[in-house]
Amino acid sequence: MSILTINCGSSSLKAGLFLANGTRRNFYYEHISDDKAHSLKDAFNNLLNDLDPDKPTVVGHRFVHGGDITDAARKIDDAEHARLNSLIHLAPLHLPSNLLGLDLCSQLFNVPQIACFDTAFHTSMPELSKRLPIPTEFGLHRFGFHGLNYAYIAKTLPNIIGETAYKKVVVAHLGSGASLCLMENLQSVDTTMGYTPAGGITMGTRSGDLDPGVMLELAKRYSPEQLSDIVFHKMGLLALSNGESAEMKDLLSSHTANAKFAVEYFCQQVRGAIGALASKAGGIDALVFTAGIGEHSPEIREKICTPLAFMGFALDTGLNQSKSARIEQTGKKPIVIIPADEEIMIRDLCLSVSKLI
Repeated sequence: MSILTINCGSSSLKAGLFLANGTRRNFYYEHISDDKAHSLKDAFNNLLNDLDPDKPTVVGHRFVHGGDITDAARKIDDAEHARLNSLIHLAPLHLPSNLLGLDLCSQLFNVPQIACFDTAFHTSMPELSKRLPIPTEFGLHRFGFHGLNYAYIAKTLPNIIGETAYKKVVVAHLGSGASLCLMENLQSVDTTMGYTPAGGITMGTRSGDLDPGVMLELAKRYSPEQLSDIVFHKMGLLALSNGESAEMKDLLSSHTANAKFAVEYFCQQVRGAIGALASKAGGIDALVFTAGIGEHSPEIREKICTPLAFMGFALDTGLNQSKSARIEQTGKKPIVIIPADEEIMIRDLCLSVSKLI
């Protein structure tokens, strides 16, 4: 079985081909225009050319939101396709691209298509973490996201820190979208994102959690469509830097006061989230950094970790700069870097689902 994994982002296409002989090929394409449908189609045409002569026997897709199901993955049929379309309002920044990628792959490859859900990893959360303080008849609750990568971290972490991995661990998935997850026994028990991927800590263009009164005030000024655009595209680091950039690498290289403020704000939010999760758990035993910012920015890791000395965390400056797997000082609690790899989890889920097809 050859498995093609697809991760359609808002501005890129990431793919991996896992061949039956055990080899792996990775592909990455930036979108080239503001016309998302046309741009993504071009990216898939490039992928098709680059795959030659290899062809998949199954295609697995990352879906940011799976809705109210506990399945980690499902084979796509007409009913499942319709169900996923009905969830777009829950993740309007991601699901349209996810669905477009699914439709394009269905045209290119006459093989089973399987949806793999980021929300599934967090179904282990207890009711105290899932519940929102609103009337139950509204039918809304916290989901959590970035679950495919958190599942990969859970799979990988014991090989790096041994039995400590099964204790209380905070994983910081820091990228243009960002969240943190508290794990116990390698399962999610709490996370910062909630009902949608707009919640939690500050991100590239998303604010994270806001006073509901702010949203009520904005709702008076803008139409629902305008407000949705603001929430997903015009807040976060972009707003904090007064429009300078939503990209952390740009802000770190900038010398403006606005950029420095946005960086400090982000790091303070991450520290606050770590502290909040630690207080809920009665302390934590390890800290993991992953995703674009978490993996590639020693400066951000240092800004986050230095004030956490009171919790038993201390970076080794040299190891932090060298991007070793473990970057803590000798005798201190583990601080770990694990590169994100949703593709491996999509492959594993495809293997599991394919046995049932």
